Amino acid sequence: MSAGDREGSELAAAQVAHFDETGSRVAGRLHWIHVAGNDTWTLLHLDRKRGRVAMDAAGVLPTFRGIAIHDGLVVYRQYDQALHGLCNAHHLRELAGIPELTGQASPTKLAELLVELHVAVEVAKAGGETKLPAHRLASFAKRYLTLIREGKQLNPPPPRTGKRGRPALGPAGSLLARLESHRADVLRFATDFAVPFDNNQAERDIRMVKLQQKISGGWRSENGAESFLDVRSYLSTTRKHGQSAMVVLRDLFTGQPWIPAVGASP
Repeated sequence: MSAGDREGSELAAAQVAHFDETGSRVAGRLHWIHVAGNDTWTLLHLDRKRGRVAMDAAGVLPTFRGIAIHDGLVVYRQYDQALHGLCNAHHLRELAGIPELTGQASPTKLAELLVELHVAVEVAKAGGETKLPAHRLASFAKRYLTLIREGKQLNPPPPRTGKRGRPALGPAGSLLARLESHRADVLRFATDFAVPFDNNQAERDIRMVKLQQKISGGWRSENGAESFLDVRSYLSTTRKHGQSAMVVLRDLFTGQPWIPAVGASP
């Protein structure tokens, strides 16, 4: 089994994994780089597509039955054999922009509530707790729904015009509808302490790829891009296991890539 195969199989069996994607120019065309990762493994996959076909080809999500942490991209919902946790860093950024557009205070209050809940979870973890008291969690959930409903009253859907399809809700209405319909996934970090508040792990795992794009603008060929991503996947995984980059690169280029033993952990 190659290092890449091992990373994919380990992530597919993980309790929690992070997923993200970013566009990049390869051979003069838009491609997509998909990342799957956690605190132990990283897998980067190049594809000409962004959606389900590409995610299937990456080889993690089709058999993943843990908790998938990601942003609001709808295609992740097609993997309904998994549970989902939404990135609240994204929500905080979106909520911060709504008052500038609308002058409304409820998005700010909702952002403050998410931060308050995050702090409560971190304090409980630091104290050795494995969950919040049921009454406290219920209180947070009630306040959350109250603020969303207040926001929806201030941002009602526009009247129908007779055109086919639903009328556009606008940025505030769309965000509030998403936060309401997927509230279990938004708040999963509070109901399951194994779930992180945000998707920063995936963003860290893909950061060096974005830096390379910023410097060079992309890759001349798919083979070159795939080779770069293979090496970055390898280095990211080995770093998470506390290995020396120079040592594992030497081993890689002498035909003996470092592969952790079964059951190994950092």
